[in-house]
Amino acid sequence: MLALDFINVGNGDSILIRELDAGRQTFAMLVDCGHDNLVRDDHPPLEDDRSRRIYAGDFLRKNGVTRLDLLLVTHFHRDHIGGLGRVLDAVEVDELVCTYLPPLDAPPLEPDRDMTMPRAARNLMRCVEIYASALRTHPGRIKRVTVLPGDRTERRQLTAELSMDILCGEPALYPRQKVVYDAAFQRRENAYDLIHWGKSMNVSSLRQRLYYHGKEIVLGGDAYAHVWETASSTPCDILKVPHHASLSSTTRKLLHMLRPQTAVVCVAAGRPDERPHPYIVSLLKEEVPEVYFTDAVDIPGLVEPAYHESVHLEVE
Repeated sequence: MLALDFINVGNGDSILIRELDAGRQTFAMLVDCGHDNLVRDDHPPLEDDRSRRIYAGDFLRKNGVTRLDLLLVTHFHRDHIGGLGRVLDAVEVDELVCTYLPPLDAPPLEPDRDMTMPRAARNLMRCVEIYASALRTHPGRIKRVTVLPGDRTERRQLTAELSMDILCGEPALYPRQKVVYDAAFQRRENAYDLIHWGKSMNVSSLRQRLYYHGKEIVLGGDAYAHVWETASSTPCDILKVPHHASLSSTTRKLLHMLRPQTAVVCVAAGRPDERPHPYIVSLLKEEVPEVYFTDAVDIPGLVEPAYHESVHLEVE
C-alpha cells in the first residue's frame, strides 16, 4: 500500500510518501519541508484553538519515521525549505535530491548586513541561508546528495512497485540559479540578479509524477499552469494543486489534461493573498470529484473548514 500524507504545515508544502507492507514501512520519501514557522509574520495570527498545524519534523516523529530513503526539495522558497532543520533533527536521510547545493565551506550569508539592498533581494538570501544553515548544522544526517542539472526528466525506480518521474522547468534556469546563489556565498551578491531570479523561482520548481499499481500521482510543486499546460501531460488519479491554488496555478485546460479524481491544496487557512483563490477553488470543485485542503480553509459557499494534521490518502 502507498500512503500519502499532505502535511498541514500551515504555509507551504510537505508531503510524506510511504510504501507500507502489513503496516511496516518499506520506503519513505518526503517532498519539501514546509515553512520554519507555523504562522508567517506577514499573515494574520493563528487564533483558532482547533488548528492542527504541525511542523514536518514533528509529524515524522509522531508517525515513527526515523529514516527517509529520499528527501526531494522542489525549490528554495522559505515555505518549502524552511522546515529542513527540524526534519533533519527528526530523521536521517539516505539521499537528498535538489537543484542546488550550497558550498559547504562557505561562511553564513548575512541577508541584512546591507540594509540598502532591496527587501526582496534580502529575503531571497534569507531563504537560501535557511537551507544552507540546516545542512551546515546537521553533518552526517544526509548520506549523499544528488544535484539535478534540470535539463531532462529524471526517472527513478524507487521500489519494485513504485516509480517516479522528476520533471523540471526551463533548462536555462538552473545554471542561472547556481550563478546567482554562488555569487551570494562569495559575498558578490547582486540585488538586481537576486530579485530577477526570485521572480523565476516558482517556474524552476520541480514536479513529480509517481506511478503505483496503475495509479498516477502528480505533485505540482509551485509551477504555474502556463509552465506545463502545453506539455504532454497525461491523466492522473491524484493531483497536488500547484502553488497553493493561486490564480496562476491552475487552468481549466490543465485540469482537462490531467483529469484528476482527487486534488489536494497545500495552503494555510486565512492567508491574506487569495491563496487559495476562490475562482480556482470553484474550478476545482467543478472539475474534480474530491478536493481537500491541508489546513482549515473556510470559504463561505465553497469550502467548510476541516481540522487535521494531514490529508491522508491511500493507494492499494
